[in-house]
Amino acid sequence: MRKFFRYSLLLILLSSLTGCFYWLRAYETYLQMGEFDQNFSITADDAFIVHFKDPVLYSDDFISLSKLQPSLISGEENQQNWRYWFIKVDEQGALIKPEIKFHFDLAFNDEQKLARWIFSPLFLQIAPAEFLEASLRSLGGAKINKLKRQLKADTDSIEKISADLPQKSMVIKQLGEPLKIEHLENEDVYYYHFQLQTDDIEHGYEDRALSIVKLSFDKQNNELTKMAGRFIGLKLSIKYRKYLKEDT
Repeated sequence: MRKFFRYSLLLILLSSLTGCFYWLRAYETYLQMGEFDQNFSITADDAFIVHFKDPVLYSDDFISLSKLQPSLISGEENQQNWRYWFIKVDEQGALIKPEIKFHFDLAFNDEQKLARWIFSPLFLQIAPAEFLEASLRSLGGAKINKLKRQLKADTDSIEKISADLPQKSMVIKQLGEPLKIEHLENEDVYYYHFQLQTDDIEHGYEDRALSIVKLSFDKQNNELTKMAGRFIGLKLSIKYRKYLKEDT
């Protein structure tokens, strides 16, 4: 029954996105999330790597979806590696010294389909590997907002994890001081700006090159409880406590 509704939604998308085959392949990738271990594997050491066992998205699809070209392309034409560099900037867009940056790498196979997505070690300071994997697994049951083209993860459908939340002191040690701090009743929200280093952005999508990262810290224990930001046109928000076992 669940698959029936998913494919019904696919028919709706077909009727409303005529010619936009990249959206259909993105939706097919979403369907693969429902059987995560069959379609993906994870390796996490210094970096965090998502392996696509049955790749669907083409390199051109990724550009069509994100509207952003990579900072650097390496490798052969039939096995390219794309790197997106994000560098910390101030509110005027000027680089901050000492330089602080992180990257995402996309590796494409000989069919130019996305085979690996690699998250750099610095990014794992604000999205630890255990939580990043749990958030990806929760997308299998995510609700789709067709108007906003967003997924809302179903955290109740996955096995909860036991892990330590990042401490504010360690995050600041890696990212430096924030541009501003918003003081709320139970938490402090730290704001950081990271600018994508690229010379090719589709007209009208220039704002996507700026990633405004919001980190929420509990006022009582200084734990990082939420991370939100937009990276390569993709909005990502993780409420870490939703993935924890109750006794953690």
